[in-house]
Amino acid sequence: MDLLVVGAGEIGRWVADTADAAPVDASVAFADRDPAVAADAAAGRDARTVDVDGDTTHDLVCLAVPMSAVPAAVEAYAPRAERAIVDVSGEMTDALAAMREHAPDLERASYHPLFAPPRVPGNVAVVVDEDGPAVESLSAAIEAGGNDVFETTAAEHDEAMETVQAGAHAAVLAWRLAADPVREEFHTPVSAALDEVADTVTEGSPAVYAEIQRAFDGAEDVADAAAAIADADDEAFAALYERARGDGEGRDRLE
Repeated sequence: MDLLVVGAGEIGRWVADTADAAPVDASVAFADRDPAVAADAAAGRDARTVDVDGDTTHDLVCLAVPMSAVPAAVEAYAPRAERAIVDVSGEMTDALAAMREHAPDLERASYHPLFAPPRVPGNVAVVVDEDGPAVESLSAAIEAGGNDVFETTAAEHDEAMETVQAGAHAAVLAWRLAADPVREEFHTPVSAALDEVADTVTEGSPAVYAEIQRAFDGAEDVADAAAAIADADDEAFAALYERARGDGEGRDRLE
């Protein structure tokens, strides 16, 4: 399988390494708006670079670009895909809509690795919009890397991201920004765990996290919940506490 990875950042390199390590006989090419980044990704790998504005064609084109750039990237690169086009951006509704519009005759799928590449393997959500041998080979390669690939829908995925990404990141960053520095001995198991999670969240790229906040609602709900807790009297706090320790069904959003 001849694979073109568009976007030679961490996730694009993970795609290339995953395909190269699996028994799918893949050859990999990188394209990136910064040729130096593409060259760096190809160096040390059995990979080559191609021009982002070129006309090379490939069995499968994988878009590893920012979420907001996916629709335009689909339009630009669909003509260079012979069998399949997929993305690993993290937003699925708009990505798949663009694929249906610009690549109606190709295999199509949207993958979302639910981890940063330094923390592989992990769970990978996927919506297979049009199945076929190329998409099956890529899914098999991801699974061969020890990842758990699970199917979802675009709507279910994007709604979940409001909680597990936008809301979770907002809550953790808000806690870190509001927290005063304390001696390590003062940390409780809860605050120590939060501090560790905050370290994980802040080790990435601000641009990536900003993109998540723009793409998904969730931060506003966290802010509303924090305000409700801050303003609650004893009775209201007890009610909020009981809702928070429910089994999930009771943790509905605040009215």
